[in-house]
Amino acid sequence: MDRFCLTLDLINDPALIAEYEAWHQNVWPEIIESICASGIENMQIYRFSNRLFMIMEVNETFSLGKKANADAENEKVQQWEELMWKYQQSVPGAKPGEKWVIMDKIFEL
Repeated sequence: MDRFCLTLDLINDPALIAEYEAWHQNVWPEIIESICASGIENMQIYRFSNRLFMIMEVNETFSLGKKANADAENEKVQQWEELMWKYQQSVPGAKPGEKWVIMDKIFEL
């Protein structure tokens, strides 16, 4: 099983951060279905201050490109992404319009 680690920043506003966390206590079923259908078997999101860290464990059927294409064609996913962008901002160094950025593993024990 492969693992991807990604990062993203939230807008540094305590009220918006609280709203964002509330949305993630009740993620739309269509979003969960989309995640699972793509080959993602486990996903966790952690927060420190306004920085988010996501861990995705994926099976052999997962492809970042296929996931991006499926998301672009899924109206509910697009609605969710538009809603979440109210709370999110790119990390420094991200490409224009890039949200979650894949992190490089630099150490393993």
